[in-house]
Amino acid sequence: MQSQILPSRSALVDRIALQFEYGQNLIVLLGPSGLGKSYLLETFITDKYSDFNKAFVQLSARMSDAQLMSELLEQSFRSPLIDQNLSLSENFYQLAKQQNCGPCLWVLDGGRHLSDEMVQELTTLSKQSPTTLYILLASQSVGQFQSSVEIHLEALTLAESKQLMQCYFTDLPYDEDPVFQTFLQEAHGNPSLLLAWQPTQHTAKVAVADKVSWRVQLIALLVIIMLLIIGFLYQSDMTRWWQDFYQQQPETPVATAIAVDTLKQAATEPALTTAPSQERTAEQLAAQQAQPELANDNPLEENNVAAILDSLAPAAEPVDVTTSLADEVIEPEVSTAAEASMPVDNAWYLQQGDDQLVIQLLAVTQQTIAEQYVVEQGLQPLAKVYQTRRNGKLWTLVTYGSYDNLTNAREALSKLPETVRKNQPFYKKISKIKQEIALLDQ
Repeated sequence: MQSQILPSRSALVDRIALQFEYGQNLIVLLGPSGLGKSYLLETFITDKYSDFNKAFVQLSARMSDAQLMSELLEQSFRSPLIDQNLSLSENFYQLAKQQNCGPCLWVLDGGRHLSDEMVQELTTLSKQSPTTLYILLASQSVGQFQSSVEIHLEALTLAESKQLMQCYFTDLPYDEDPVFQTFLQEAHGNPSLLLAWQPTQHTAKVAVADKVSWRVQLIALLVIIMLLIIGFLYQSDMTRWWQDFYQQQPETPVATAIAVDTLKQAATEPALTTAPSQERTAEQLAAQQAQPELANDNPLEENNVAAILDSLAPAAEPVDVTTSLADEVIEPEVSTAAEASMPVDNAWYLQQGDDQLVIQLLAVTQQTIAEQYVVEQGLQPLAKVYQTRRNGKLWTLVTYGSYDNLTNAREALSKLPETVRKNQPFYKKISKIKQEIALLDQ
């Protein structure tokens, strides 16, 4: 049995007891279904008249008058002998003479199922009982008992509805919750409907969840906008960084790749009166003829022709006007020690990591010129030489150092001599050099 009771319902229980004490032996509690009449009857029979002999019967449409009579008499007397041919009042009179049952309290729930004969019998007993007999009924039919006191059970107010639910539910929604407010209003103070509340089937905190979700979405939107602004501001830097580290730069022709045959042709031109003038003529002719020779297939990077020739100029010997040998006019003499100190070292490149960077300084078709260039510029021991094949010709290329990243390579390039930097050196990955070395076998 439920243990909680509202103050208004508790006051009604006291009022019923007071009516019995005033001499009203038959009281009918009226009200529609679900208002808590059964709950009040249970509370009354439990809390009031503890010294009475009590009987509680739950009536139904299938219960006959004989069954109801047996229930009432068996709960009021000890082992009663009931005569089914007699009425309820007649049996009660005979049993009261045989044994003293003391004051009795009969509580009947579902009075609308009583027959007219049983209504008459209960009315008779309430007036002419040989002992104290209080009869309390719960019914939905008004006027069923002519001489009874009828008490109408009112629906709960909105405040009492909330108070009742708080007695049975520990986690109710806020009062401002629209779902909860609608539920209370539609229940119309009916306790049976109020106690049918199922928290798991209602969104009790919809308003609070919406506020939190709105704030989270606003913060996320602001963060996205901030990241987009940063991306636009640093777009150019990010693009350059991407190209430096992840994109393979296209190669352009190397203007400093000077074929020996070209230099020899320059020496066969008409001799001039002085050695310095003939040297300038050879330089100009070599610079003009070097570019069409390297225009095919864009094999290598551009360098400064004038810077290369200037760097090699001190090693060139003056040529007499009567000299007809091109080798003596243009090609510098390289010592045997220098040749031995700068051999072609393709194996060294193959041992390096693919992501390593080197600085390419020179690309020529004559190995002796490359070796002389390294010695005269003082690039040892960091300079390395490798060979590749382009357009059917053997090329010798000079690189400097080996670096893990572009920053270190740039720092090393800034420390090279001015005559070397005039040649416009550039950075090249070891992976590209390995591909060029592989062309030797084709």
